[in-house]
Amino acid sequence: MDTIGILLLIVLVISTLFLTVVGIQLALVLFEVRRAISNINKIIKGFDTIGVGLKHGIGEATGFINGFKTVLKVIDLYKDTKNEKSKK
Repeated sequence: MDTIGILLLIVLVISTLFLTVVGIQLALVLFEVRRAISNINKIIKGFDTIGVGLKHGIGEATGFINGFKTVLKVIDLYKDTKNEKSKK
């Protein structure tokens, strides 16, 4: 082989090794990204569960407040009718 052929072979071997190492590192990084995305997904599901529970709790509290307002209106109506009857 002549000098150019030997240099070309050396460059080809070195670039092949370099690209192999880069490919392995890329695969490892992608596995880490996959693991991180999985953890993020678990965290998001946890927040979703908390949000649904909070929404349900707020709905119950709103229902309680509306019921309490209705009871107060009934009491006011009862007082008004009692006062009108006593004035007559």
